[in-house]
Amino acid sequence: MSTALLLRTGGLSVARWRVHLAALASASLAILLLFRHDVADLTHLWWTSTTYGHCLFILPVVAWLIWIRRHELAGLTPAAWWPGLVVVAAGCFGWLLGEAAGVAGARHFGVVIAMQGAVVTILGPHVARALLFPLCYAFFAVPFGEWLEPPLQQITVSIVMPLLHLAGVPAAVEGVLIHAGPYYFEVAEACSGSKFVLSMVAFAALVANTCFRSWRRRAAFMAVALIVPILANGVRAFGTILAAQFVGLEAATGFDHIVYGWLFFAVVMGAVMAGGWRWFDRAPDEPAFDPAALAPPRRHRIGALSAALLVASGAALFVLWASAIGGRSQPLPAQLQLPQVLGWSRAPLSNRAPWEPFYPGADHRLIGRYVDGRGHAVDLAIAVFARQGEGKEVISYGTGVLRENGGWVRVASLPALDGGSAMRITAPGPVQRVVVTWYRVAGEVTSSPLVVKLATLKARLIGGEPAAVAVHLSAEDGNGQDATAAVSRFRSALGSIDRATAEVMH
Repeated sequence: MSTALLLRTGGLSVARWRVHLAALASASLAILLLFRHDVADLTHLWWTSTTYGHCLFILPVVAWLIWIRRHELAGLTPAAWWPGLVVVAAGCFGWLLGEAAGVAGARHFGVVIAMQGAVVTILGPHVARALLFPLCYAFFAVPFGEWLEPPLQQITVSIVMPLLHLAGVPAAVEGVLIHAGPYYFEVAEACSGSKFVLSMVAFAALVANTCFRSWRRRAAFMAVALIVPILANGVRAFGTILAAQFVGLEAATGFDHIVYGWLFFAVVMGAVMAGGWRWFDRAPDEPAFDPAALAPPRRHRIGALSAALLVASGAALFVLWASAIGGRSQPLPAQLQLPQVLGWSRAPLSNRAPWEPFYPGADHRLIGRYVDGRGHAVDLAIAVFARQGEGKEVISYGTGVLRENGGWVRVASLPALDGGSAMRITAPGPVQRVVVTWYRVAGEVTSSPLVVKLATLKARLIGGEPAAVAVHLSAEDGNGQDATAAVSRFRSALGSIDRATAEVMH
């Protein structure tokens, strides 16, 4: 009788898993369809971005992590749990905030959290606890870490310069531009090592979970996996510059791309693994969790199909909310004109090294050169958005002062000028410019990207002026002109940024 009861109970458990997994699949499909634009955006980034190429492997790794837990999971009984809807709502609300503020990362993280919430709701908290690491590891599928690039560029420069001097190579640096021997080298974002660091962190997190039990050893392994690629990237950049002194720039950079892309990462990864091998304290076949320690919830249980329906309908409500708040646009004239500035007259743009900010999603883009009585010239560029939305953000990756592969490179940040953020950029020649930037969003003038996003969020969620404007003042250095001084004089003559942008829009 006991054997028959065991078989019957096992059969009920299998049937229960089938029902709950079918419900989870349905709810997950609904989430993916509701947020299909963000899913497509994520897939595009995985496939096309060299920095986030490692994200392609995250979901297969998550599937593998779940597969190796299959025997322990079979000892659990799924039980739908309605408080898990809080996690779904949190993810969807994060997505809504990202949609309103134009922050792609918030939308992408929101979609992942909503999917995690569906697991908690439909399978129960005990199953979610058993899948805690695979669920958390899914966060690595979200492209993040752009903020790492500037500090990593500076770290790379700080490593390269002493090594060049030690090797006897005459070198000077300005920002991220290194003049070594007869060549100029840019420590660009792609050379900062950020993609290497992000890939190593994702790999190290997997190793730390599967090969270590001690949290102290896990932390030590993660620290080594973070530090080693940063140092190695600096040595790689030094090696490329040194090689260029002997074999030429084209041969050195071509070899660097092959080695860095195919061999360097594998060698460093292997070195980190070899260094940590002797400290591994978790057997490969050790169970990930103890099924007996994870009891199903006794309260707040609901049916699996009801849970799936609640998950899907809850996500749909947030999508409808976003549609309701995202349709307002600022009425704009068919044509806009740059303002007249007292003491300054219009002149042709420079043909020595043309520059223009990059705003492909703007409704209007204006640029013009102004010259004063001394012959000093300043360029005024304005981009106007009737409303912000997907692909039409006043601040987004790859837009603004510098365009990817546009010929201009940022070499230094400068002190703020009358509330505007300032930077020095350079182009082959060399030609240098100073560019000062302001934004007007929801009637507020600022130079802070964070304030821009918060003002956009406020305008979209609770009402406000939907338009956004970017204003750039720029001047070339040289030929008897101090670019910063020229921009400062023009800024004073232009008057209030708020008034000037309002005049342009009306």
